[in-house]
Amino acid sequence: MPERTAYQGGRPVYIVDGLRTPFIKFRGTPGPFSASDLAVTAGKALLLRQSFAPDELDEVILGCISPAANETNIGRLVALRLGCGNRVPAWTVQRNCGSGMQAIDNAAQQISSGRSDLVLAGGTESMSHAPLLLSEKTAELLGRWNQARSLGQRLKLLGQLRPGHFKPVISLLVGLTDPVVNLSMGQTAENLAKRFDIDREAMDRFALESHQRVAAAQQEDRFSEITPLFAANGTVYTEDDGVRKDTDLESLGRLKPAFDRPFGLVTAGNSAQVTDGAALLLLASKAAVKRYNLPVLGRVLDSNWAGVDPAQMGLGPAHAMAPLLQRNALSTDQVDAWEINEAFAAQVLACLAAWQDPDYAKEDLGLEQPFDPIPQNLLNMDGGAVALGHPVGSSGARIVLHLLHALQQRDGKTGVASLCIGGGQGGAMLIERTREV
Repeated sequence: MPERTAYQGGRPVYIVDGLRTPFIKFRGTPGPFSASDLAVTAGKALLLRQSFAPDELDEVILGCISPAANETNIGRLVALRLGCGNRVPAWTVQRNCGSGMQAIDNAAQQISSGRSDLVLAGGTESMSHAPLLLSEKTAELLGRWNQARSLGQRLKLLGQLRPGHFKPVISLLVGLTDPVVNLSMGQTAENLAKRFDIDREAMDRFALESHQRVAAAQQEDRFSEITPLFAANGTVYTEDDGVRKDTDLESLGRLKPAFDRPFGLVTAGNSAQVTDGAALLLLASKAAVKRYNLPVLGRVLDSNWAGVDPAQMGLGPAHAMAPLLQRNALSTDQVDAWEINEAFAAQVLACLAAWQDPDYAKEDLGLEQPFDPIPQNLLNMDGGAVALGHPVGSSGARIVLHLLHALQQRDGKTGVASLCIGGGQGGAMLIERTREV
C-alpha cells in the first residue's frame, strides 16, 4: 500500500484510545440514562486511564441527533461534566446517522491542520428518551389560553378541547421519516430490496448471522471496548442487551412487515434495533502522543462523504467508499476489515450488490470498472446494528472504534468503516492499524 499523509498533506492523526457503553435496547419506556449520562460514563472511564488531566484536552466534539431540551450543545455539557474545565471548548455536530463519524472527522481535521493536538470525539444518543410532542393545533390552543385575560375567555377555550388535542406526536417516528420524499427509513430499505431483487430469506439470513456473530464475540470477549453502565436502581449493564442468541430463521420468518404492510420484506427482525448508547475516542497529534507517552491504536488516513437520492439513502456507503478507495489507490483485496453499519439488512446487501455491479459502477459511481466483492468473512466480523442496535448519533463512532479492535484481534492493517445517513448521504473512513508514530 502506498505511503499516505492524512487530510491533504496535514499532520498525521492518531487514535490512541476509545471506549463505548453497552447498547441498551428500547423496550417501550424511557431508559435509565440520558444522552449526556451515556457520554459521561464512556468519557469518564476513558479519561481516568490516561496520563493527562481532562483539562489538558484541546477540544471535545460530540455527535448527537436528539439531545434533550436540557442538553443543548451536549458536547459542552459533557465536557464540563467530565471535568474538562471552563477553558476547553466543546461543540456538537449533527449529520443524522453519521454524526459520530463526523465528530471524529472534525477532530482529525483540527489535529491535521495544527489547530489542536488532543481531542475527545465521538457520539451519543438516548433514543428511548425521544420526547412525545403536542400537535401544532394543540400548541396554538395552549398559546391562546396563555394570552387569555379573563376566566370567561379561558372557559371558552376549554370548551374547544377535543380528544384529538391530547394525541401525542411521536418524535422518534417523525425523525426517522424523510420530509423531502416523505418516506420512513424502512420504506427506503424496501426500495433497495426491490431495486436489487433482495428477497426476505436473504435479509433474514443476514440478520441471523449478525446475531450469531455478536453472540460469538460476546462469548469470546471481543468487545473489550465496552465499559459498564450503572443505573440509579443498582442495575449494571455490561454488554449489549438486544442480542437474540437463540433466534433462528423460522422465528425471523414469522415476523410481519414493519414498514410496508402487508407485502413488504423489511421487518423488525432484519432492521437495526432502537437503542441507547455512546462511543468516545481520543485523537492525538504526534506531538501529543510523545508528550504524554500515549499508546497508539491506529491512524485516521482519510474520510469521504457522499450524497444520494434520499429515497434510496441506504446506498450511501457505496458512494462514500468508492472515492475513498480510489483516492488512496486501494483495491478491495487490500482492505483487511470492513464495517458497514447495519441500518437494515436490505441496505447492506444492496450496497454489496451495487459495489460489484458493472452498470451501477459506470452509471452511478462514475467508474470504469466495479470493485471486487467485499468478502463476507471480512465484513462486520463481530456482527452489527441488527443485533447490537443503532443509537443514531453514536454508531459512526462505534464502527470506527470496533474496526480498530477487529484489526488488532486479527492482525490486520487497513480497515474501512462506512454507514448510510438519513436524508440521502453516506460516510466512510479509512483507518490504518499501527503502534508507531
